[in-house]
Amino acid sequence: MRQAWLLLIMLGAGAHPGAAAEAAGDAPAAAVPATAPVPAPLTIPAPAAAPAPQSAPAPGAAPVAPAAESTTTELLRFDPSRPEIRAYIDQLAAQGFDRERVTALLGAAEPQSRVIDAISRPIEKTLQWWEYRARVLTPARVDAGVQLWHEHKELLDQVATQYEISPEYLVAVLGVETQYGRITGRYRVIDALATLAFDYPPRSSYFRKELTEFLLLAREDKLDPLSIRGSYAGAMGALQFMPSSYRKFAVSEQHAPHRDLWADWGDIFASTANYLHQAGWQYGAPVLAEAQLPPDLSLLPPDHLALNDTLGGLRARGLKVSSDLPDDTPALLLAAPQPDANGYRVGFQNFYVITRYNNSPLYAMAVYDLAQAIGQQIAQESGL
Repeated sequence: MRQAWLLLIMLGAGAHPGAAAEAAGDAPAAAVPATAPVPAPLTIPAPAAAPAPQSAPAPGAAPVAPAAESTTTELLRFDPSRPEIRAYIDQLAAQGFDRERVTALLGAAEPQSRVIDAISRPIEKTLQWWEYRARVLTPARVDAGVQLWHEHKELLDQVATQYEISPEYLVAVLGVETQYGRITGRYRVIDALATLAFDYPPRSSYFRKELTEFLLLAREDKLDPLSIRGSYAGAMGALQFMPSSYRKFAVSEQHAPHRDLWADWGDIFASTANYLHQAGWQYGAPVLAEAQLPPDLSLLPPDHLALNDTLGGLRARGLKVSSDLPDDTPALLLAAPQPDANGYRVGFQNFYVITRYNNSPLYAMAVYDLAQAIGQQIAQESGL
């Protein structure tokens, strides 16, 4: 049976690790509308478990796809004879993939028009900062993060110490991404990735690579590629890792053969910490600082996220920054508008690290604010 399963997606060696999850599943950071707000928590449930591997189909038979959810009305399947799909299959076959099995697997994938709609209007580009923050930084989400911290304090402390990442950020990333593992996506990953790989020309090359990474991941971690669900971009688990990020950054806290980012809190915390650590997190260093600009002046934040400025340079242009860091500190000007006025913040190295997880400044500022709110409540409860 194990040999039959491996034949299902007979995969070659080699991978091209990608960047962090492009979208946060169906959580507020994503373009797909969020589900109902999280109620005031009584208990934090374990993240949704990953579907168990299924038996491989009989040799020569196409895999049978699960029944479609109510979120999709399409009954079409991808046609493996399409030139671009045939070329992709040829490419995989040249790398050692089993042609017949890959053809059958892609033939079981279903195009999803909602995936195209969602990726074309990400929420980070449709909301102002104060609107985005209000969706993420709710009392219920702060309370849920505090409770998660209490329930897993020993584990969080252990992971935070090992990777030198403050625990409030490990919790906050989970809170913004998936409401602590409660909203991990409703699309079949293979459907989402195939749709973007073959029906979304602006980024088809990227998503074809992620589709390959997904097939490799399915083999390595013994996942059924036809049942795993995630975001409209193909991001998976409580951390919403894209397949390449899952393969590169996900770790087993207990050093087990496989990583479980759906149901194992140790793996989830350790993988979050590993990602931030490898992206260059500086332990104990600030993430961002509040800033003010006189009413008669204005500054335009850069189009691209990069630490191309310094605190001294920003101050020389009239910005007042609440920070004792030296003037030569690399910095990034951030727009943080309020309903009735412009607003500014300044990001540092650790802010830039968070944007490696999701390249939206709104996302990174929300993670920072949620981490601060959770950390402050924990400190108050401890009498610190």
